This record gives sequence, C-alpha cells and structure tokens, in this order.
Amino acid sequence: MATTSKQLGQLRPADTNAASIYSPAASTDAAGLSLKVCNVTATDATCQVFHDDDGSTFAEGSALYFNVNVPAKSTLTLGVGSMDDDAGSIGVQTGTANSLNFTLYGTEIT
Repeated sequence: MATTSKQLGQLRPADTNAASIYSPAASTDAAGLSLKVCNVTATDATCQVFHDDDGSTFAEGSALYFNVNVPAKSTLTLGVGSMDDDAGSIGVQTGTANSLNFTLYGTEIT
C-alpha cells in the first residue's frame, strides 16, 4: 500500500449550491481528512459540509456540519474523518456566494 498526504481539493463556490470538493479515485481510500474553511469577506458567512458515502446527494441526511458560522476574515478547521468507498463524495456549501474558500487535506491510500 502506498500513502500520500496532500491537498485533496479546493473550492470557492460562486453560488450557494452544494458542490463536491473530493471523490476518491477507484481503489483509493482517504484518511485523516481535515477541512480548512476561510472566510475572505468582511461579513460572517455560514457553511455546510456533507459526506455521502455512496454518491453525491448533499442534504441534511448526509450533513457532517450544518449552518456553521464562519466569522468575517477568519479560518475554521473542521475534522471530516475518512472515506473507504470510491463511490462517495465530500461536499461543501456556503450561505453567501464567493465568501468562503474550502481546502481539504488528507492522506490517500492506494
């Protein structure tokens, strides 16, 4: 098994729709997932983080964090866990377009 720690995804949503930030490749697991959420505006914003283990349905039923306040000009670190299903996906959503940068770090195991 090979392990590689790296940035797995980065996204700055231009709208308020949920979007996938990471889906592992076939035969790949991901562990130690950590999400940095940076508010680049002068106004508080909210975020949602989802983990759909078998697809990309980002809703309350797959929420890890829901309506978390990210204060203006600040960064939060959120633990996401691990993924062992290459059909799954991590999704993010912001309540204010263009306000939050999401960066996902972790270790891929192939």
